[in-house]
Parts: sequence; C-alpha cells; structure tokens
Amino acid sequence: GYAVWGRSAVQRADPAQAANPADSQAQEVKRYPVEVDDDPALGAVDAPITIIEFSDYQCPFCKRWFDQVYHQLLETYGDQIRLVYRDLPLTNIHPEAQPAAEAANCANEQGAFWRFHDQLFEASAGLSSQAYLTYARQAGLDMASFEQCVAERRYQAEVEADLAYAVNLGVNSTPTFFINGIPIIGAQGFEVFQYVIDKELAGELP
Repeated sequence: GYAVWGRSAVQRADPAQAANPADSQAQEVKRYPVEVDDDPALGAVDAPITIIEFSDYQCPFCKRWFDQVYHQLLETYGDQIRLVYRDLPLTNIHPEAQPAAEAANCANEQGAFWRFHDQLFEASAGLSSQAYLTYARQAGLDMASFEQCVAERRYQAEVEADLAYAVNLGVNSTPTFFINGIPIIGAQGFEVFQYVIDKELAGELP
C-alpha cells in the first residue's frame, strides 16, 4: 500500500490497503510543507492538486511509475493537477542518475524539460552521455548550448541541492510523492493516487 508518515517515522500501510484504500483512513494523515522551489512544473500554478515527485532517472521503480501511472494521471486529471519534478539521484547505486538529472536541467533552459524527462524514462537509447545528445537532437534543442551546459555541469549544484533537501525532509527512497503535502512512497498504482486525489478534491482528508 502507500505510506503515510507519522509523527516520528515512516509508517508503511499494509499492502492489502492498496486494494481497499478506504481502510487507510485509520492511519494518521500528516501533511508536510514541501517546497516547490524553482523546479520544473507541469500544470497551472493555481491547480487544486500539487504533486511533488522526488525521483531518479535510473531507478527502475521510477520508470515503472512513469510507464504505468504518469500518463494516466495527466489524462485523467488534466488541469486539476500540477506536477513538480525534484531530483533525488541515488548516486551510490545509479551512476547515471546525476548526469541524467543535470542534462534534463540543461534541456529545461530551452523549454524542453518534460520532453527530455519523458525521453530519459523511455530510455530508447539508454542512459549515457551519448544518449543525452541523442535525446537533445530529437527534442530539437540548440546543440551547442546544450553541450556547453552539460560539459560545464551548470546544474550540478541545483541537483545536489534537491538531493540535500530531500534527505533533510526524510525522503530516502525513490520515487516519493507529496500530494498537497501528503506523502506516498514508492511506485504505487494509479488507484492509490486516484483515491488520494479524489478525496483531496472532495475535501475529505484532514
């Protein structure tokens, strides 16, 4: 099931609750004041639902969530949600997570973050320095500007700041989401997000 953070520790719901989300109301629901910062966002600033995702481009669970939930979420809720992407590269186990995140931020300079984000998770050319150039060309980016940005590691500090923020917040796994401050941990299915979003839209969550 999904995880709701309690007063002092992460409390994981029983897996059976994912099939019957109403049971999760028995858990304590706590909201966290998670900052959007200046990270890429998809959707209107005044959308009633803000989902902040901490993710890693080389994480297989993050890719599973992208493949199975991401597009359905956008199609179902449209302008009712704003999705914010924050970097949490697990560099000790995913050596391409940091370079991929930095490359995505370089793409963001040219207004192509979400296209590049999708390409990284689709990973048709894998994850590597050459792959990032391929994705940049496919996205129609100015290659000289993109290559210079990547080469000078212009967004190294930005990515590392996201990582430090996540760690200080207590996030220690990817993907982790906050729906209007309510945490969901892991690559949970669409129905879990749907349950929380629908309850939030109806004003039924504390």
